[in-house]
Amino acid sequence: MRNEKFDFYSPINLKSYNLDKTMRYQLDILGSLDFYTRRHSENVANLVCRICEYLHCNTKFTIYCTICAYLHDIGKIFIPREILNKPDMLTDEEFEIMKTHTTKGYEMCMKDLKLRPYAIGPLDHHEALNGSGYPNGITKIPIEAQIIRVADEYDAIVTRRQYTTHVNISETLRDLIKDAQPDPKFVALDHLAQNSKVGKINKRVLKKLFKVVIDDILYEISCLYEYLDYLKENIKRLELICEYADKMEEAKTDKKKNYYKEGMRLLFQIDENFENYRQVYEDYKNALAIRTERVDKLYNEIKIIKKLEV
Repeated sequence: MRNEKFDFYSPINLKSYNLDKTMRYQLDILGSLDFYTRRHSENVANLVCRICEYLHCNTKFTIYCTICAYLHDIGKIFIPREILNKPDMLTDEEFEIMKTHTTKGYEMCMKDLKLRPYAIGPLDHHEALNGSGYPNGITKIPIEAQIIRVADEYDAIVTRRQYTTHVNISETLRDLIKDAQPDPKFVALDHLAQNSKVGKINKRVLKKLFKVVIDDILYEISCLYEYLDYLKENIKRLELICEYADKMEEAKTDKKKNYYKEGMRLLFQIDENFENYRQVYEDYKNALAIRTERVDKLYNEIKIIKKLEV
């Protein structure tokens, strides 16, 4: 039984732009990152590109934002591996070191003429609209950094929770909605009174992320439908094998028995035989039931997401 092919982030929209030539140099820089940080950077860039599309950004700005997103964590090449890859919660001292990836990434980009235009991505992607972010605690944040922050938070949660399907992904979006709401402790401060209606992240950008996630759910459903067709086709084949087996048992002559036995043999696929075909048949039926249930759950996720309010 083959496995269904599914990539958690649909690459369809990213492929709609000819980014390869523009970003070849920038992508080569990512080679110095560890595997997980590089994959995270690619995921965030994918999301940013597609969010920009829903924001109706022009192609030039979309490419610019996507490159900023690819490079947003480039400063992590300067963070000690024992801190970057620590499985447990960081100490206060370690977190202060981790936070320097923003300024170190910015400095690296500013020193390189080809990277300089994209330095805002590394510097400001952890800034928050209510002033609670880092490294500078600013409230007037460039829109490219606001977009990257939403995509960055989403992918961080997805990775942490080890999602392999979009079932229950609405819980992740609910967590992001909390970051889009005003923070009472900042509302109370006079010098931030002007931000009393602003949370950490841009609500409009978050709403566009919802659309991207729905696209990805539909992409997963399409992958499942393709796999369901494969399962149904094999169940039909195995049902015929079982039918031949029953007829072989009922046959009165050796000639008839051999006829049905040979028919079964011709229908077997790799690793199937006379001893295990009924178990294989049950495995296919169970797989069909599980995937059918997942499709129903995914459609329900879309309904939930459409009702979420930011």
